[in-house]
Amino acid sequence: MTMNCRNGFSLLEPHVCTLDPSLQPPPKPSYPVDEVISQNNDPPVDVGQKRKAESVSETNGHTEKRPRTEPEPEKIEVEDSVEAPKATEKPPQPPSDPVTTADPTKKPKGRRLPGPADETTDPEAIQMLVAHETEVFVCSWNPVTPELLATGSKDAIVHYWDVPITPEDGHAPPCTEPPRKLAYFAKPGEADLTSLDWNCDGTLLAIGSYDAILRVCHRSGALHYFDQKHKGPIFATRFSKSGRWLLTASLDGTTCVWDIVQKKLHRQYRCHLDCCLDIDWLDETTFASCGADKLIHVLTLTDPKPIRTFTGHANEINQIKCNPSRTRLASCSDDRTARIWNVENITNPSPEDIPGLLSSSEVVVLKGHKNAVSSIGWCPVTAKGQNELLATSGFDGTARLWDSVTGDCLKIFQDHKRPVYALTFSPNGRWLATGSGDGWLHVYDVKEVVKKWSWYAGSEKPGVYEIDWQQVGKTSRIALALESRSVAVIDATRIPAIRES
Repeated sequence: MTMNCRNGFSLLEPHVCTLDPSLQPPPKPSYPVDEVISQNNDPPVDVGQKRKAESVSETNGHTEKRPRTEPEPEKIEVEDSVEAPKATEKPPQPPSDPVTTADPTKKPKGRRLPGPADETTDPEAIQMLVAHETEVFVCSWNPVTPELLATGSKDAIVHYWDVPITPEDGHAPPCTEPPRKLAYFAKPGEADLTSLDWNCDGTLLAIGSYDAILRVCHRSGALHYFDQKHKGPIFATRFSKSGRWLLTASLDGTTCVWDIVQKKLHRQYRCHLDCCLDIDWLDETTFASCGADKLIHVLTLTDPKPIRTFTGHANEINQIKCNPSRTRLASCSDDRTARIWNVENITNPSPEDIPGLLSSSEVVVLKGHKNAVSSIGWCPVTAKGQNELLATSGFDGTARLWDSVTGDCLKIFQDHKRPVYALTFSPNGRWLATGSGDGWLHVYDVKEVVKKWSWYAGSEKPGVYEIDWQQVGKTSRIALALESRSVAVIDATRIPAIRES
């Protein structure tokens, strides 16, 4: 939009501008781009590794936060025990003529087949749901109706799947019914889906997409409400705990609060100088936003200006998440760090607190990643007498488990060979699951900090883009949004390595 380009825009493909000669493009910045990058203490993140649509332009264009279908060659900095893929390295191919091999006695190796890493897992424990025609970016279990799974793909299609739960006396039957298809987009090619978020009672689903239009859909499939106030792609949607309010974050640098009862915009906040990348609620009337301008703002429903701004990150802030008790806020950044901020004095202020101060006090800095930190997650359950745990993952191919109070790194998980796109804890806090561009899902025991089980999506379009773990009664299932255009549903109760009594 900045360059007045006439070419179509794709979330997963390299973009080449065709400028409109009738419009004068904006002038180039007066400062050298390299000079701005060199101001950071850490080396700049290799833009080839970012989940993006195109490289940063000379007009301060934003680097998108979504995986490519076919990533450019990249160099991943990982721990010594992890082999970094070479830029020119190709997947192993079986030789076309075995007679010409150097050692004809050796059997040529082919690509690994999709499936679990072990040989004891029941094949029927994994269901592959096939209906999407393009890469599946997002997935979300309904919080009240456990059979209902929503998934969204690159072509702006949302599917509602009816996935039977495990009955008391046996295993759940497979999902055999075709999904309900929700298609509300006039130009699917320009509306890649970025976010799915259910409200607390599971009746409404908020859909974020690249066409800048917010859509709120009923569980029945009917379009409940939609509007367009943002001028750029919507990266995140978040319902408040009561479901009355809905937050959206956009590439245009703004955050919107929507009144779901009145079906209208409550307020639009123009706080970030650059893209707003994520949002989260601190309580029913207070929320936080982060952006490419390296800032975290804390805002309320009643004030158009931030009541507090946190500074300290040296590069784009990719994600923020509040802990279960809503007293601390975690953030992760391209500056290779994660940070934990104290927000208890904001939601429960004391008389000496001064609103609006720029503050980095009481911050815990988590250092160790060797590339951009893309995802964070709080362990939902904390054992008595222990500190809260936080997990991070990034483009160095590792995931890490941290003591959120001391800042100590408790464990480095180095099983992935490509950037880690997704992580999530099981709702009971027992397990941590990670998904990567290498096609692997790994499940770790949080207490023993060891890998317990792994599953491979396959070598063709292998990426695991999002993970949602469901636990309801005796049902424990993992949903995966996959680059292979499929959705995987893994029944954890049928996997001996991670089955719980």
